[in-house]
Amino acid sequence: MTTPKIIALAGSLRTDSFHQKLINEAARFALESGAEVEVIKLADLAIPMFDEDLEAQGTPAGVQQLKDKLRTADGILLASPEYNGSITAVLKNAIDWASRTEQGAEPAFANKVTALYAASPGGLGGLRGLNHVRDILSGIGSLVLANQLAVPAIHTLLDENGRINDPATAEKVAGLAQQLVSVASKLK
Repeated sequence: MTTPKIIALAGSLRTDSFHQKLINEAARFALESGAEVEVIKLADLAIPMFDEDLEAQGTPAGVQQLKDKLRTADGILLASPEYNGSITAVLKNAIDWASRTEQGAEPAFANKVTALYAASPGGLGGLRGLNHVRDILSGIGSLVLANQLAVPAIHTLLDENGRINDPATAEKVAGLAQQLVSVASKLK
C-alpha cells in the first residue's frame, strides 16, 4: 500500500474557526493512519472573488497554489460551515476557482476522494449544508465518500488547544479520516 497525500481544508476564514479546529483534528487522525497530510488555510491564500475578467488576466497566485496542491493530492478532508442552510461563500468561491482548468491541465477535484465534515454550536451540526457541498463536488468529479460527519454542540467538545475532548466524537472524526486514507490509498 502506498502513502496517500491528503489535503485538509476548512471553508472558513475566521481566526478561531470551529471548522479549522475540526479539520486540524481530522488531519491529525489521517496522519496517524499513515497518510501524508497538508492543512491549507483559505485565509492564507487571499483568493479574490471569482470573475472571468480577472481570470482572463491570469490565475491569481493563491488560486494557482490551491489548484496545484489539490492536483497532487489523492484525497481531501473538507470541513464546511453552514450559512443559512448552505455552503459558505468563501468555500464556494475557492471551489469555483479551483474547478477552472487551463488547457492541458487536470481538473483539481477530478477523482479526488473527499470526506465531508461540518460542525456547529447548534443541534444539527451543520448537516444541511453538507448536501450542497456533496452536490457541488460530485458535479465536478470528486469521489465524495457516502459517510459524512456533522458535529453538533462543537463548542462544548473542544479543549483550550482546539483538540476534541469527547472520546465518542473523536472516534467518529478519526473513523471518517481513516476511511478516507484507506480509500485514497487503494485508488492511488
